[in-house]
Amino acid sequence: MKPDQSGNYRWRIVLLLFFATTINYIDRQVLSFTMIDETFRREMMGKTAGEALTESDLDQFKVLYSYIDTVFKVAYALGFLLTGWLIDRVGTKRGYSLSIIVWSIAGVLNAFIGSLRGLSIVRFMLGIGEAGNFPSAIKSVAEWFPKKERSFATGLFNAGTNVGIIATAALIPWLTIRFGWRVSFIATGLLGFLVLIAWLRIYRRPEEHPRVSKAELDYILQDHEEAIPEEKLSWWRLLGFRQTWAFIVGKFMCDPIWWFYLSWLPDFFNSSESLDQRLDLKNVGLPFLVIYIVSDGGSVLFGWLSSKFIHMGWSANRARKTTMLICAVCVVPIFFAAQTSSIYVAIALISLATAAHQGWSANVYTFASDLFPKSAVASVTGIGGMFGAMGGILLAAIAGNIRVNLGYLPLFIVASSTYLIALVIIHLLSPTMQPVTRKELESIGV
Repeated sequence: MKPDQSGNYRWRIVLLLFFATTINYIDRQVLSFTMIDETFRREMMGKTAGEALTESDLDQFKVLYSYIDTVFKVAYALGFLLTGWLIDRVGTKRGYSLSIIVWSIAGVLNAFIGSLRGLSIVRFMLGIGEAGNFPSAIKSVAEWFPKKERSFATGLFNAGTNVGIIATAALIPWLTIRFGWRVSFIATGLLGFLVLIAWLRIYRRPEEHPRVSKAELDYILQDHEEAIPEEKLSWWRLLGFRQTWAFIVGKFMCDPIWWFYLSWLPDFFNSSESLDQRLDLKNVGLPFLVIYIVSDGGSVLFGWLSSKFIHMGWSANRARKTTMLICAVCVVPIFFAAQTSSIYVAIALISLATAAHQGWSANVYTFASDLFPKSAVASVTGIGGMFGAMGGILLAAIAGNIRVNLGYLPLFIVASSTYLIALVIIHLLSPTMQPVTRKELESIGV
């Protein structure tokens, strides 16, 4: 990407969003590693110290874990809708601050529960708070970047999801083994307050920021559109646009696959019947380092590729959809990960699929800012995120039973085919990705 000679403070904002997203994912991901700790399992199942868990106990735990995962996603869905609406009204800075406070407190509270019921309550609170991350980040990108740079900027901050998982994989097994699972939740939950301090000190809109030059501000505002009156931004009005539904499909169909990776990959490597070796808490972190380092590359690469296509003169429609097609094709081979006996082949296939998902996600997230005025970006992102979480709820509710009764193959088959189907539907809904105008937003009926 050629330098624009306008200043570069906006990239510091991306760095801030990257770190916030990293902490967001660390806090949500701790549970997927502690869930394979024997002490944690016994305590959550009400077993005494040293009491052995039977195979039946482990199957029951996996099913109950899937229900707790569902509770988190229900809260995440509600939180996405509410925080998207809130951020468009109170502003990005205040809305995101509130979300960080809620999810950080919830992260710490995970350490003080002693039953699956208590865990479900705390995970609900965590889901409400964590839902504010992406509406805030996407709106920040829309405020700080012209359209031609948004997918690259989104890919960069979205890479924080993978870094968060990598950090969790490297840190949590060690913390849990050395100090116990409760310390893992306390240590990670407190990190959010560091992000909160940085956010409050650094973030302002570019028009209000003293560190932004006039040249950079002009560059940022080159796609400037007139703001939409807030009273026009009801959810029902936004649902009246095919562009909103194109975004919803991209989230509803594919977000559940990412959630599946986050929630179940530790168990896959710990208990898959097909693999020639199984991993426990002492060595499960290494595959995750590989998988999510590759995923980081996918987020940045495919975000950059879409922006590169636009710089070459392609339309946003052609650039986004071509990149998403490449991502969708890269996911197809993952079904073989549930059949191979080689753990190395499984890691390679999963790495390719997760990298492609992150590239897909970086481009789908730009739909909100490509297709709607800035005043509506957080609300649209919240609506799409809610539907994405609803898809995650449906998959989470049945994943445990599918895993116990049929193994991982059906779940990986779903993952391999979903992206291509979603892309076809997106194209049918929005064949040219024509942006919604201010006049259209104001004129549509409730």
